[in-house]
Amino acid sequence: MTQRAARPQFTGAGLLANAFFAVSLLGPSLVGASLLATPDSKSREQAPSYNETAAPVGASLLATPAPIPATANAALRTTAERTNYLRTGRYAEVAELCAAYAKAWPKQVRCFSFGTSAEGRPMWALVASADGMLTAKANAAKARPVVVWQGGIHAGEIDGKDAGFAALNTLLQETSSSVRDARLRRTTVIFVPVFNVDGHERFGAWHRPNQRGPEEMGWRTTAQNLNLNRDYLKADAPEMQAMLALLRDWDPVIYADLHVTDGADFRQDISVQVEPALGNEPGLQPLGLKLRREVLWDLIAKGSLPLPYYPSLVKEDDPTSGFSVDVAPPRFSHGYWGLHGRFGVLVETHSWKDYATRVRSTYHTVLSLTDHAAKDGASWLDAFHAAEQRDSALGGQPVVLAWKTGEHVTMVDFLGYAYTRTPSAVSGALVTRYDPNTPMVWHVPLRDTVEPTLTVTAPRGGYLVPAAWAARVRVRLDLHGVRYQVVQRESAAQPAQQFHASEVKSASSSFESRVTLALQGTWETASLATKTGDLFVPIAQPRARIVMALLEPMAPDSLARWGEFNAAFERKEYMEPYVAEQVAQEMLAKDPALAAEFAKKLDSDAAFAASPDARLDFFYWRHAAADERYRVYPVARLDAAP
Repeated sequence: MTQRAARPQFTGAGLLANAFFAVSLLGPSLVGASLLATPDSKSREQAPSYNETAAPVGASLLATPAPIPATANAALRTTAERTNYLRTGRYAEVAELCAAYAKAWPKQVRCFSFGTSAEGRPMWALVASADGMLTAKANAAKARPVVVWQGGIHAGEIDGKDAGFAALNTLLQETSSSVRDARLRRTTVIFVPVFNVDGHERFGAWHRPNQRGPEEMGWRTTAQNLNLNRDYLKADAPEMQAMLALLRDWDPVIYADLHVTDGADFRQDISVQVEPALGNEPGLQPLGLKLRREVLWDLIAKGSLPLPYYPSLVKEDDPTSGFSVDVAPPRFSHGYWGLHGRFGVLVETHSWKDYATRVRSTYHTVLSLTDHAAKDGASWLDAFHAAEQRDSALGGQPVVLAWKTGEHVTMVDFLGYAYTRTPSAVSGALVTRYDPNTPMVWHVPLRDTVEPTLTVTAPRGGYLVPAAWAARVRVRLDLHGVRYQVVQRESAAQPAQQFHASEVKSASSSFESRVTLALQGTWETASLATKTGDLFVPIAQPRARIVMALLEPMAPDSLARWGEFNAAFERKEYMEPYVAEQVAQEMLAKDPALAAEFAKKLDSDAAFAASPDARLDFFYWRHAAADERYRVYPVARLDAAP
């Protein structure tokens, strides 16, 4: 049976498509004459968070997409530009262009390697500043806001590389012209053309079969088969360790990660998500929403049709299911940098658009982000430092560590195409086929709220990592710029809490080279003495949220969740049945209360009664021989510094 979507009730795709797009983002209360009015700053500030993109409309709603200016200097032209964005260059071109930019603008550009890939390739970056703020130390001394653009974390999604070179050329031309407020005079840009350099060189025509262009591209994962955009908190890959060092050194106000989506076919060409906006430090969320809103307005003015949420269908391949929003955990780039109290930005062009369209949209996005950093970066820095002070005082306060999509639904008008849903003779499933010659508006649900799923009270003092586990934890703390103290001598016991796991569930297979562990349990009062070599990680520090993300065992990307402490939850000692039988008889004879408890459990729990092992374990875990450390998380909470 064929299910065919309704045809749109309008003609004249230019005006009406853009109008419907604006309506879908403005919301029904703003339909009508307001579509052709430029909103003032007050109306922008008051725009709702999802039906939000009141654009500088009028002529801009009908604008022809603004092209990327041609590069005048032939030595700086990418393979993409020379082939009219049919192809992209190999990684050798990045090294050549990096050196060529530094040669063309020796006072404004520095080309440098910030790390080495698993296969030994240098990881190139360019730093650009109109007045020579080309080192992290010099830039910090001037308190200049820094913006990082990052291409090729998934090296098949390579739009950011070619868009970034074009945008860098535009900014540098601007600085050498008569433009009074050139952006590179008010901000410093760091451009990483390709993060996953080994994946980039695994080159082939079908490495992104669901993506239209370029003709050949790289591979999603690294040479170690690690997905870098799952690695930010555990930081296993050498490439990630190099990136974290770059971020620590430069501390950018914006860290923009440039991607390409998968999914359905529709007319929107790009999505932009910002954190903090829905999660992380609450005081920064209004600024994150404002930045996202303004970037979307800028993109509409350039002829794009942007979205403020990732356009992944709630039910795969079913456009009627609509879309949802979420808060990214810190394994992802924007979730990670948002947790730092800075702006993490996820940019996703749409894989069904051709390469030229995608590069153009990315080009305008990174220029917009840089423009807003140049205008607002100084005030952002003040806000970020205030947030750090708040985070340094989180001890004893509830902190949200995980979120889920809420149940609230807003119906949105989404610019799609007519489609059919027919059974497949191959898979037997319903398959969606789109008709790109027939635009239509999908009236679909958007689940547009988030709600906490894990809220934890921060320890008043901090976390104590035992010396036996300190070396492996210390490496991660250093990578993330977290402060800690090495205990130099033993101290008396002090109030503490220890996490006792009631449920331990290992994954059935590895994920990103780790066997993950899901824990449920409670923190229980304890008294602990510190020992020489223990680590004390204070909660009173600007990176308090990173500390909790790493060390709270039930946090979605904690070290415990990533399997760093798996051995602590493995049973190593036991009592053989012939011994347990004798011990159980002795315990029953000596302790009438225990005997009554055992009898009650036999009567009330059929599964327990039917299991010889469970019945003997009942006595083992109540015997002095039981392992008192079993299922106790090694990292403790302290109420005060040791």
